[in-house]
Amino acid sequence: MSEKTPVVRGLRDIYPGESERFDMVEQSMIEIIRKYGYQEIRLPMLEAIDLFSRGLGEATDAVEKEMYTLEDRDHDVLALRPEGTASCVRAVIDRNMTREGKPRLWYAGPMFRYERPQKGRYRQFYQIGAEAFGLEGPDVDAELIFMGHDMWKMLGLESAVELEMNTIGSGDSRRAYSEALVKYLNPRKKELDVDSERRLTTNPMRILDSKNSSTQKLLESAPDLHDFIDSASRTHFEGVCEYLDREGINFRVNPRLVRGLDYYTDTVFEWVTDKLGSQGTICAGGRYDGLVERLGGPSVPAAGFAAGLDRVVLLHETLGMNADESAADVYVIVMESRHEAYARRLAQFMRTETSLRIRQHLGGGKVGVQMRQADRSGARWAVIVGDDEVAENRVALKWLREETEQESLDFEQLATCLNRAVESH
Repeated sequence: MSEKTPVVRGLRDIYPGESERFDMVEQSMIEIIRKYGYQEIRLPMLEAIDLFSRGLGEATDAVEKEMYTLEDRDHDVLALRPEGTASCVRAVIDRNMTREGKPRLWYAGPMFRYERPQKGRYRQFYQIGAEAFGLEGPDVDAELIFMGHDMWKMLGLESAVELEMNTIGSGDSRRAYSEALVKYLNPRKKELDVDSERRLTTNPMRILDSKNSSTQKLLESAPDLHDFIDSASRTHFEGVCEYLDREGINFRVNPRLVRGLDYYTDTVFEWVTDKLGSQGTICAGGRYDGLVERLGGPSVPAAGFAAGLDRVVLLHETLGMNADESAADVYVIVMESRHEAYARRLAQFMRTETSLRIRQHLGGGKVGVQMRQADRSGARWAVIVGDDEVAENRVALKWLREETEQESLDFEQLATCLNRAVESH
């Protein structure tokens, strides 16, 4: 026997059963984004590496340690996208979309980072993101948060997540605070954890995010970020909070929340949960008013978020939320092989006349075997085709999950019956 080839470390297969839940969660989230009038944009998975080093910042973990890169035959250095915002900004600049409007866009798909694999954290992971351009007021920050709130409500997750928010001010505010933080920590750098000591010279504000208890204790006496926030940023953040208060959305101001990418300004937020261990952030975002200009576009404000689909699905499963893991709604049983063409015509008719998933039995077998296959598929109904049914141009409808008598119906009656059952379910 040949040696089998395992899946690449940090990647995974999403098998039937799990994939149905994955699809249901993804479609629910996309439905909410569409309801807010955002339009889909489809982005490439490969980009020039310069896009991410300029956009995310060369000293960020995503660029410095986690990015997958390759050199193509033209000797161009490319990267598998580690996130979607920079790609979305590049696409907006390429099409000059901000010249004639204020686009609000969404995207979904796989991202890639070379991280330590663990449950809820993979090297290929899936995100759903929303980005809004050309809107400078606190109303768009609030709208992005409303969107997340509606997603968790639709999925039944609202009691398991908490909204954390902060303001990190303008670019000038960040620079002034970084200088003060470095001045405070430099004499104490030997007390920092290894990652924080490295960040002291590359990305000092990320030290606030450290999970190391001794580093956090050291930060208790550090300069306060909020003392460096400019008045315009403070007013903007107060406006966001007022919108949320008005809608009754609870939140907690976390002064240590800074986000890990260089492009953020002003409002930053995270939706977090305590149900998934260390992988507690399921959605995060904020403003990035300077990023479009940094990547070669005009000076326009922008804001957005990205939700980690893998973690949202894991939370949905952890909480025991229902998901339809069945393979079919209707299973067509063929009693004699000579009736397969009739059964195929029936199945095709039902696919056209109903919204149901129709699985026709293939491979032959006795009726008992076919009925067991129908049950295992999770189907709600079995439609049986035998000699009598074909002779009368009818079918037998059997309810598999409810105590209802078997019926003999023609094709039109069958479609009407199933559609009514779906509407009343």
